[in-house]
Amino acid sequence: MKGYAENKAYGTVEPIKGTNPRQLYEHQKQAMENLSIMDTEEKYSTLVVLPTGGGKTYTASTWLLKHAIDRNKKILWLAHRHTLLEQAAESFQKYAYATTIPHTSSFTYRIVSGAVAHDRAVDIKAKDNILIASKDSIGRNLPALNSWLKGEEELYLVIDEAHHSTAKTYRRVIEYLQKKVKHLKLIGLTATPFRTGEEGAGQLGNLYLNGMPEHRGIAYKIDLKELIKRRILAKPIFTTCLTDESYGQNLGLDDLEKIQHFDTLPEELAKTIAESAARNKLIVNTYQKNQDEYGQTLVFAVNVVQAITLSKLFNKAGIPADFVVSAIRDELTGANINQEDNERKIRAYQEGKLKVLVNVMILTEGVDLPQTKTVFLTRPTVSTILMTQMIGRALRGEAAGGTATAHIVSFVDNWNEHIAWVNPESLLAGGEDTDKQAEREARAIRMISIKKIQEFAAIMDDSVDTTAIERVPFDKRIPIGMYMMSYQEQEGMDLSWQVMVYDSTNKAYQRLMKALPDLFDSYGNDDEYPPVELIDEMEEQCRASFFTGDMIPSYDPEDIRHILMYYAQHSEIPSFYTFDEIEHSKLDVAQIARHIIESGMNYLEQTKYLNELWEQGDENLLRLFFGMKSYFRRQVDIELQRIVEPETFETKNVSYGKRRFEDMPLGEMRKYPGGAEYEKTLREQAFAKAKMKGGKYTCACCGKQFRNRIYLQIDHIVPMNQGGKSVPGNLQVLCRTCNGVKGDH
Repeated sequence: MKGYAENKAYGTVEPIKGTNPRQLYEHQKQAMENLSIMDTEEKYSTLVVLPTGGGKTYTASTWLLKHAIDRNKKILWLAHRHTLLEQAAESFQKYAYATTIPHTSSFTYRIVSGAVAHDRAVDIKAKDNILIASKDSIGRNLPALNSWLKGEEELYLVIDEAHHSTAKTYRRVIEYLQKKVKHLKLIGLTATPFRTGEEGAGQLGNLYLNGMPEHRGIAYKIDLKELIKRRILAKPIFTTCLTDESYGQNLGLDDLEKIQHFDTLPEELAKTIAESAARNKLIVNTYQKNQDEYGQTLVFAVNVVQAITLSKLFNKAGIPADFVVSAIRDELTGANINQEDNERKIRAYQEGKLKVLVNVMILTEGVDLPQTKTVFLTRPTVSTILMTQMIGRALRGEAAGGTATAHIVSFVDNWNEHIAWVNPESLLAGGEDTDKQAEREARAIRMISIKKIQEFAAIMDDSVDTTAIERVPFDKRIPIGMYMMSYQEQEGMDLSWQVMVYDSTNKAYQRLMKALPDLFDSYGNDDEYPPVELIDEMEEQCRASFFTGDMIPSYDPEDIRHILMYYAQHSEIPSFYTFDEIEHSKLDVAQIARHIIESGMNYLEQTKYLNELWEQGDENLLRLFFGMKSYFRRQVDIELQRIVEPETFETKNVSYGKRRFEDMPLGEMRKYPGGAEYEKTLREQAFAKAKMKGGKYTCACCGKQFRNRIYLQIDHIVPMNQGGKSVPGNLQVLCRTCNGVKGDH
């Protein structure tokens, strides 16, 4: 007898009797009306821009049920995450009411992706009405669409999270469908329509061409601030609590990849975090001090151990709390915690009997908790989807049965390794009242602070040599802006990254961004996911071309790799976010140090003065920037020493043996004092000799001319292993092809 398992990746949906009881908000009605106007055209490409919490999936699926399914037209819904696919399928099923699709007795859907629970491209059948597919599964198997598309002159193509649709795979799918279908109707759904400063700029603006008169390429657009004004979404208030805990110093490559690719902390590390008494006490104390303001709060914990521990600590502090986790068995008591227990606890929270509900990953979606005013993020994540789900639990506004404001409280640890943890504030840019200068300034400071923790921690660590960075005046160590980017890794995980830019690195980054098209052209790479080895080689080329000389603060090679991986997918430069809002004088610890000296303060007076500065209210920029008082005090001490003992910051001569720079490869000399500048001088001189009157550079071997240095490398005429020196007369400029051939012989 053959056995069968239920396949939720494929199904036939029959209309639900009656009318959809869910009421549309005004912005959703307007979006649907605008799409209906667009739909009078035979073909179009347009965007629907709704912020997080605005109901993009619901709006699009409800409109498509009426305008596509009820007219017997097919839909291809593409997304880059498995979770998004399942959410879309659920929406089509949940809102298929008879009054919406009066001419349809049933329709079929199929989810196609690489996930075990989903179907494959080979499973696609001609009769499928809706294909909900991952872009990679379709992008790698485009011919699988042929029989499904046969005879179809009209197709609705929906791209969820459409800011990703400039990626090569999406473009490949769109171009394929344009050739196969006469009337392709492309609808992109996004919260962030344009990645560059100018609306409509870049490839996204070239992809979505049709819109309403007020917005080129956009059928409908509303921003987060407007939804907050309409009280549909709560106003988010972000708070960062630095735990003073350090993790990740001894993580191996496998563990790092597990975190980055699967958002999973190694078991022992998660156990260490969960059992940190000081960290857990900070979490409970933070709530206790602000419980009237925070109200009912959801806490997202690292694991079951932390969930149980925090629940006990909250109750011990007199705060009614409980925890919900997946079914477990208590080894000491033998008691089971099952779904019924979880439902009972959730009801108690809904009825207001609990102030705090601690959970491990089971309250990210599916349960209605509109009274939640605050979310505590006690576990880090690299997933933008998960972060959006967690913070979204507190964003329901008053008009939607929620609250006026929402507190998003992040507990941030010190991670010495480069892990791209998602910053919740970056997902809701513009969530605050940006009309107020103080709030814009505070937001910029908070975004910088998380990136500066490593620098402050290193200066506090006596085992780390930070003399070079300490010599730089503090105001020069405040970034002038940052590049923000989000791209998808090959495993499907969203990755967000910020690159801090300083006065010292600004020009180098500008040159790099301008040269990115030539860089990828010179390597002949068109892969959306370039191999690690190629990214490393390209990063070294970027360093040699742009990041030579002394740069303090310096650039981080890891930042360059992320920029390259982002560009490989999107073929456009990442957005640049300036920190012009920051009034640097408010962070001028040198000025604070001068005041201490000029006032003749003794140690007790100095301590009192610094404590008063630190305690100047919750929006004190010093506290926002440094996070911990110890970091602030250390920077003041450095500036005091700079005034009292300036010789400490002068370079001292030590009687070491000497090795001439001319006897070193160019890449080696940069490691020594003065070597970076000497390397830069040698490179500039070599390129100056190779530069023609028209501004192009000539390869000394093949004679080809190139408009950009990114195609070229510096080579020793007489190899160093044959006695050649790193001196101007022994250096030449070769294209990478000639240099590679020379290196093989």
